[in-house]
Amino acid sequence: MKNARTELLIVLLGLLLFVPGLGSVHLFDWDEINFAEIAREMIVTGDYLRPQIDFQPFQEKPPLFMWMQALCMQVFGVGEFAARLPDAICGIVTLLVLYRIGKHLRNEVFGLLWVLAYLGSILPHLYFRSGIIDPWFNLFIFLALHAFIRCVREGAHAHAIRSGVFIGLAVLTKGPAAVIIFGLTFLSYWASVRFRPFFRWSDAGILLATALAVTGLWFGVDFLRNGPAFSIAFFERQVALFTEEDAGHGGFFGYHFVVLLFGCFPASLFAIHGMLKPTEGDAAHKDYRRWMIILFWSVLILFSIVNTKIVHYSSLCYFPLTFLAALSMEGLWRGEAKAPMWLRLSLGAIGSLVAVVFLVAPFIGMRIDLLKPLVADPFGRANLDADVVWTGVEAIAGVWMAVVLFFGHRCFSQGDYRRGLPVVFGGTALFVTITLFFFINNIEGYSQRAAVEFFEARAKDSDNGHPNLVKNFNYRSYAQLFYTRKPPPTDPRAYDEEWLFHGGIDRPVYLVAKVTSEEDVTSIGTFTELYRKNGFVFYRRDP
Repeated sequence: MKNARTELLIVLLGLLLFVPGLGSVHLFDWDEINFAEIAREMIVTGDYLRPQIDFQPFQEKPPLFMWMQALCMQVFGVGEFAARLPDAICGIVTLLVLYRIGKHLRNEVFGLLWVLAYLGSILPHLYFRSGIIDPWFNLFIFLALHAFIRCVREGAHAHAIRSGVFIGLAVLTKGPAAVIIFGLTFLSYWASVRFRPFFRWSDAGILLATALAVTGLWFGVDFLRNGPAFSIAFFERQVALFTEEDAGHGGFFGYHFVVLLFGCFPASLFAIHGMLKPTEGDAAHKDYRRWMIILFWSVLILFSIVNTKIVHYSSLCYFPLTFLAALSMEGLWRGEAKAPMWLRLSLGAIGSLVAVVFLVAPFIGMRIDLLKPLVADPFGRANLDADVVWTGVEAIAGVWMAVVLFFGHRCFSQGDYRRGLPVVFGGTALFVTITLFFFINNIEGYSQRAAVEFFEARAKDSDNGHPNLVKNFNYRSYAQLFYTRKPPPTDPRAYDEEWLFHGGIDRPVYLVAKVTSEEDVTSIGTFTELYRKNGFVFYRRDP
């Protein structure tokens, strides 16, 4: 009963922190709108087997996550709430998984501290309020690895089957990167034991067969139905993501080191302490720690080498990172260790930086004209013209972080870690919620709201049987599809840019461009400017 009450409290906490406000702000380009639009088009067409964007085949991602979104949209309606709800559910499931695994590995205290470390770190918490694929993808890979570790330790074929199922689900969520990460972690561990046999080949065969069977539930059906076109294009796209910068998403080698250090604050600092400090416990505990360290470095180094640098690429590191943090926290909780000075100073330094940023940001927003001369990009400079209201109240987020740091430091300096750890991590969890409440709408106001509102207006003034033709020009976006609620085109010329720009159209064509493309639109010679707002220019061409 005690265990059931603890798990119920975790579920309620997850519902309280992850669900409220999911639909309070528009989805963000690219990923959030991309996946939500695929789910919407599944509902519109009734075709749930082949992902589509603009009702054309989309070969970058398998459909499992979009199936989850489509199901939520069928229940709650097409919109932001339904698009983000699967990740909120994933957050609750993840917290329960961490508690159960942590309790099984060590004890109930460790399980709760692992939950606290994950919930109370900035990016791990934030991602469960998003509409991107990675939370489920990461959970499936982690569960696959955990099942494999149990298979090696306990020798039960059932664990090999479970591992294969989760790897298959991960592939159906995002693709073969799951196999690459799992395989790299496996090979790195094998190398760490000098390639001595530590697993049974029969288990490896069962795992592989199960993974192929689960993956084949969709890839095989698509192959039989549509031929190899998707599989070939999908494979080529995955290679491109690993070898090329994707639409400007480049970065330096240490990009993900910085992302994890600051984005996973405060768990990242405790993880460093946990990585440096030898693990107390039996051989099984030490072995699991080795697996987690290898998983962490495998993911971090892999995506540091990959040319495309996107924040969530290293998000699988959140699992081993918070595990190592929980190890450090457990030693402090039980009075078996003290927080070293470097850890306390680092907490204060990074936390203070975060607090100052969110204290100062609202007042900079009130004097946004001071920033414009510092922005070289004309589009970015025009974004700052957005009618975003800052009152100064938003600084509460920074004040809250400062209060958390003060009381956390006070507890740590007295050696009262049983109060200090909940203060620091619980306070950071609330900081994320407060920050989203005060900042996210204003951020969206600068970045994309002008365009999204234009698309929503076009959806409202369209005749359902004769929808407007809306196109973005010279920039990549999915907002014009999702927020106009675009129906399947009945005229193939709707995809023909020449016809849209110069042909005998039978309805208005709307064009949205950035100010940096103004001359290019003018050179077309057939569009009339309607208005411009926050870096976007809106045009119309009449029949």
